[in-house]
Amino acid sequence: MTLKRCTYLLLGLLPLLMGVSGCERESLSPVEPTPFVRLLKSQHMKSRILNREMTYAVLLPKDYDSLNAGYPVVYLLHGMGDSETAWYTGGNITYYGDANSAITLPMIFVMPSGYNSYWVNKYNGSYPYMDMLVNEMVPAIDSLFRTIKDPQHRAVMGYSMGGYGAMILPAKNPGVFKTGVALSMSYRTDQQYMDESQDGWNSQWGSVFGGIGAAGAARLTDYYKTYSPFHFFNKPGDPSLNGQNYYFDCGDDEENLSEPNDAIHEMLRNLNIKHEYRVKNGAHTWDYWHKALPEALKYIGYAFQNIPYPDAAALNVDPGTAVPSDRTFAEQLENSEITFSVTVPQTYLSDTNRYSVLLALHDRNTATQDIESQNLVALLNTSMKGSKIPSLLIVEIPVQTEQLTAAKLQQIIAQVQTKYRTIADRKHTILLGNNQGGLQAYELMPGCAEQINACLLFDADLPVDAAATNSDLSYYLDICDEGENYKGYHSLYMSLRNNHLTHEYRVRQGIPSHQSFLNGLFESAGFMREHLKN
Repeated sequence: MTLKRCTYLLLGLLPLLMGVSGCERESLSPVEPTPFVRLLKSQHMKSRILNREMTYAVLLPKDYDSLNAGYPVVYLLHGMGDSETAWYTGGNITYYGDANSAITLPMIFVMPSGYNSYWVNKYNGSYPYMDMLVNEMVPAIDSLFRTIKDPQHRAVMGYSMGGYGAMILPAKNPGVFKTGVALSMSYRTDQQYMDESQDGWNSQWGSVFGGIGAAGAARLTDYYKTYSPFHFFNKPGDPSLNGQNYYFDCGDDEENLSEPNDAIHEMLRNLNIKHEYRVKNGAHTWDYWHKALPEALKYIGYAFQNIPYPDAAALNVDPGTAVPSDRTFAEQLENSEITFSVTVPQTYLSDTNRYSVLLALHDRNTATQDIESQNLVALLNTSMKGSKIPSLLIVEIPVQTEQLTAAKLQQIIAQVQTKYRTIADRKHTILLGNNQGGLQAYELMPGCAEQINACLLFDADLPVDAAATNSDLSYYLDICDEGENYKGYHSLYMSLRNNHLTHEYRVRQGIPSHQSFLNGLFESAGFMREHLKN
């Protein structure tokens, strides 16, 4: 082969060689990794059961992309009129999930779109939403993500309509969901449903549970009863009784929902069905549900680990430094064996001002009564120093042998007004009591309405039919969810609501104790400040 011919051959092969070299360079170039996206919006799943495409969102744990671990799953259900976007917009679940991960576990959050289904199967079979969620969406999520595939590690949490879904899904499907957390659950008692306007019943409830056009008791169809907690919890052998974990939380300012939520708590207590119940100040808003989320997520974390949720509150308020003895004066009611003490604020000794009065009917443990009195006064003094409540005189009246009547309480008030610098006006005087002292306060309050404007009751030993009718009085009701007097509290709360009387209602974690009384008293500072008009 001549040199000239070899040159032509090499020139002809050059483009091919350059192409091969280019392919090698291209194959050696680094591949850009796909960024890890935690919040997967607008995900879709074709439902055979509903014959439509279902939309949902998923929030993955921070470490999902770096660890090869399985995770428990929480299904987050929205309220009526909302969509799957509600939990990551208004609910800000990314923030709350991450902020509380130290006391929970890393979790996968799934947010399905439930439309206005109430998360159940429609009575006429036209829209079996619950069947779709249980039989299609849960298996689909388990196949797409690294989930722990058992009911122990699946929970449902929702607000409003979603709160009902969070209760009903575990209640009716214990083989799929073990835990339900209902925030401001939208449901009604039988009587509320019977009293519902015809249009309201037809559009919101009858369309789901049946009985469109019906009135009164005819609305309470068999299908309705199948999905009513007031019926199925009372039915022996119902799936709802298979040991699920139930947590309910509802604001005391809810217009229609406070009654059924509180009634469900009373019913579950009567049936000895373990659950957690909370009532805080607030209404049907994300502000309230945001306040509820830290403990709700903590509860779910305990349930996932199969750890019993603690009965007592984890954090107890510190009463603070004891008040010096030179500010407390022992007193005895004239012509009586009733003793009490008066503790003046620090400023009392250096000014000439007049002060509001707080009367405390104090039920103490005999073995620790001195310490309990010291802690009560110290806590109130600490609240004064922190400007949580105004400076005032503390009149501690221990529960004692001699019967305290309304007339004798009026005499104590008059005696204190005579001997100390007080503002002798009912707008500047409040009464509180715990346990047996709470019962006394409840019984004496109506007879002292001209001297006192507000009454605070802490785990009071109320009668089961407790009621209130005086529109001039304000009440603050505080009880632990394990308290034995839940029936009396429910009765009084309903009486206050039905009579449109000024009140606040709190149900807190715990079992009754003097420490739980102090915890509740500390939280009542806003109410006390409002009713001590210094």
